Parts: sequence; C-alpha cells; structure tokens
Amino acid sequence: MKLEQGYPESMLASIAEVERTRAERLETRFPKLEATEAEQLLQRYHPDYRPEGKRAIAVGPNRGDQAPHELVDLLEAQPRITPGDVDLSRIDHEIDLLILGGGGAGTVAALWAVAEGLEPNQILIATKLRHGDANSMMAQGGIQAAVAPGDSPAQHFLDAYGGGHFTNRRELVRALVEDAPGILRWHEKLGVLYDRDTAGEMLRKHGGGTSRMRMHSAKDYTGMELMRVLRDAARDLEIPVLEFASALELLTDEVGRVAGAVLVDLETSCYRVVRARATLLATGGFGRLHIQGYATTNHYGATADGLVLAYRAGARLRDMDAVQYHPTGAAYPEQLVGQLITEKVRSMGAQPINCHGVQFVYPLEPRDVEASAFIRECYERGNQVDTPTGFSGVWLDSPMVEAIHGPGTIERNLAAMARMFRRFDIDMTRQPILVFPTLHYQNGGIAIDPDGRTEVPGLFAAGEVSGGIHGKNRLMGNSLLDYNVFGRRAGRAAAQDILAGVAPGPAVTLEHAYRHAEACRQAGITGELRSPLLLPDYRGKEALSRRIDLL
Repeated sequence: MKLEQGYPESMLASIAEVERTRAERLETRFPKLEATEAEQLLQRYHPDYRPEGKRAIAVGPNRGDQAPHELVDLLEAQPRITPGDVDLSRIDHEIDLLILGGGGAGTVAALWAVAEGLEPNQILIATKLRHGDANSMMAQGGIQAAVAPGDSPAQHFLDAYGGGHFTNRRELVRALVEDAPGILRWHEKLGVLYDRDTAGEMLRKHGGGTSRMRMHSAKDYTGMELMRVLRDAARDLEIPVLEFASALELLTDEVGRVAGAVLVDLETSCYRVVRARATLLATGGFGRLHIQGYATTNHYGATADGLVLAYRAGARLRDMDAVQYHPTGAAYPEQLVGQLITEKVRSMGAQPINCHGVQFVYPLEPRDVEASAFIRECYERGNQVDTPTGFSGVWLDSPMVEAIHGPGTIERNLAAMARMFRRFDIDMTRQPILVFPTLHYQNGGIAIDPDGRTEVPGLFAAGEVSGGIHGKNRLMGNSLLDYNVFGRRAGRAAAQDILAGVAPGPAVTLEHAYRHAEACRQAGITGELRSPLLLPDYRGKEALSRRIDLL
C-alpha cells in the first residue's frame, strides 16, 4: 500500500490561514467557558447525550440502566462455553491469586500482593496478548500527583470530583489523590525516569480541567516508561505469566464466591481451568467496541471482556452511560486516524484552530467539553477541515509549542509524536496537525470499594475495568494514577484475605453463567452473538475513519 505523504493541495490554503493568524494568537488568551456554557455544549454535542446511542440493559444487576448498544449486546449475549465443553474436575492450575490482565493494574497488583506476603509462584497473571500489551503501555501525557508547594491532595480531589461532574464515588477519589504522592515515590525507587529540570526537580505541567500543575511525565511515552519498569520488577520476582491466555468465564463455588476462571489458549484453542482463592480483574476497557462508530486510541484487546465476566457473576456496573472521547485523535493521514495526540501538546501551548485560522475554544477545558467544542465546530458551524478521504477535523497548532518554548522543544518533549508524523512527511514543528475526537476511555466499570473489592465475594477489580473513580469524565493523568493506586490496594487486599485463610468452597461451577443465559432467553433475547468478544473482527466492515453522522 502506498503511503500518503505530506498534506494534499486541498488542505494547504487552510494551513496558510493558521500560519497567518499565529502571531496575533500568541498575544491573546482565549477565555474558559462558564459552567452553564460548558453544560449546554455537552448537552447539545457530546455523544453521551445522544439517546439513540444507548438502550436499557434487560437482565442482570443493572437491569433498566442505560448503556451503549455495543456493550449491551455483549452483556446479553450467550456464553462461549456451553455445558460439557470443559471438564471442571480437571484443574490445570491451583493457586492463591489469579490476575486476569497483564497491563498496568494487573502488574501493580501482583507486585503489591508479593509485598504483602504472597509467594510469587502462588500468583498467576493471565493475559490475552503479551505481558504489557495494554492501554497502560500506550498512555502518553503523564500522571497526576499533588506534590508541589501550593498544591494538595484536597485540591486534586476538587479537580477530579468536579471533572467527573460530581458523580464520582467520593471515597474512591479520596483514595486516588491521597495515595498519589506515595505512588510517585514508589516509582522513583523502582527507577521510573520522569522528566526533570537541570537541578533534578521533577517537571510538572497542566492538564485539562486541573487548577494546579501536577502532571509528571516521561516525554510523551509515560505509559511505556511505567510499564517498562513495572514489568521488569515483576520479572525480577519471577511472577508467572500466561500470555495469549484469555478468560472465557469466571468460576464460582456453590454459594457464588468467585473461585478462579476458565482460560482459553488463543494459539491452541485449548482450555485451562484455574482454581484460585482470590481473583482480580484487570482487563481494561471497551475501546475496541468502537462505541457509536468512533475510531479509538485503544489497543487491540480492549473488548469489555472483564465487564461481561463480572456481570454474569453478579457484579454491579456503574457509569456505563459515560464514554470518554479524547478531543485530539489524529484525523490525518488516514493511516493514523484515531491515534492519540497527547493532551500534553495543548498543555504546552498548542491551540485548537478551525479552517479559517480562528481559535474557537480554550485548549484545556475538561476532555468532554473540549471534544464537544470540536464536534460543534465541524458539524454545526461548518468550520471543519476536510481530508481527501472524507474525514473532518480541526487544526492543532503545534508550531506554537516551539514559538512559546523555543526551537527543539517538541523533539525533547514530544519525540514519539514528532516521529509518528514525520513518517508521513508532516513536520509538526512547522505545520499544524489535524485532529478530531476519538474513543479513548471507559469512564465507568465494575463497582468497587476503596480496596478494589467488588460486590461479589472473592472478586477484585482494578484499572479501567473498574468504575466510580472518575464519575462521568476522567481528567488527564488520572488513569495512570488510577491503575497504580487501585492495583496496589486491590493486590494488597486480595493478599490479606488469602493470608487470613479466606477461600472458596471445594467445588467449582459455571452455573452462574448459564443462569444469566437463561434469563436472557426468558427476556426474549435471541441471536447468535457470544461473549466475551476476546478480539475485534474488522473483516468486511466499512472503515471507521470516514465521516461520522453525529447530529
């Protein structure tokens, strides 16, 4: 396939307008939206407020609650395992702690479970792809922690709670912000290479919706740096990892306590039965469901598997009506559509600009507000930039970063991003980049308490699969913090239960899954769909990067 190189002639006139107005925009500051204006913008333009994008869940703990069609389809699908498929009397692994998911939350949980006293060989991380193949690896911008003079966990709490539209569970937000400074110190001990100034002090930047500069980063590959260190720490402890082993169903005992899981080897299609005294879900989000047809920043395995398994076992979900669309997903070239353009670009001074070279929104509004402004500019005001393939977007004036901070700033701080565009003959130090909102984060998830416990005995959850921490909208830098804080808390709590002798009964069963399937049939739900999805299937489907019918 021949790669499209540089910008086509049809987009150059608009780029000239951006360049023409840049000097004037450098001298002005675009105002933030008032609260009432922001709410009106969300109500009118954000995808979460489109009633046709959701329906009520028909069965289970969240019966009657609204959620995206794409997720409800999986919650109401039939199990992949039918009676007689698996011999549950043949146990392949008998362990203390089973961790489903090998991204940041699962790895942190394993490390802290060992620190709490579990033997490493009594823990098993089972991951769908390779260890570290997760959204955790792909995160770019940074991690929040209130450690600077003039900042505090209380101020961080107010930012996160307000950013979530005051729907977050307050105990979870408190745990998030109070644990943050300790997490940063732990990372330093492990060897995470955060950005520092010449005196050795950690550099800090703003994120959207934050009142203080508390974003700590490692250039624009913070997630990869964190996973590098965490994965190495787990390997040093020789914690066992099963790669390409995806969970098909949780196991329960005779009273409904979770007792492990049935895994499938994606390479051989063979089943593995894992019996565990505690099970921790760290399976990530649902970006690869492409809610409402959006492109996504998410890795290939983000298909809501943990939500499906937990729901069938009786776990309650929360805030599943709220989806985060990151305002700055790449909109050109075609090969990059949906890829994340970190918020750090805007925090360093890049402005969102329409086709006429006019700034139309403050760069660091909360993500849902910022994304709504982009959608309005493209789909109501008609000020979008159209690409040759029919996609639309607005400019992010990245050369402003160099104009504000000096030549070489982008290469020093946004090296991965500069390299990504340079492959297509686009120089973001001299040319703006085209962006449009992209599906980025699952705001809701499995309801947990501050120690990562779900409402189902024996089942813990941490990371993006869990809900309540961010409410209806997550602020930048709180996802990397989330999986560290609650991975640690859930890993420790699970280990404490195990060391105290808590365990499921001797017999394991899949009856909970079959009861859920029967409830779906009694509700009149028919069809051939089976879940969990495991991996997305793009065969025969239209490309997701075309113009979206938003309004």
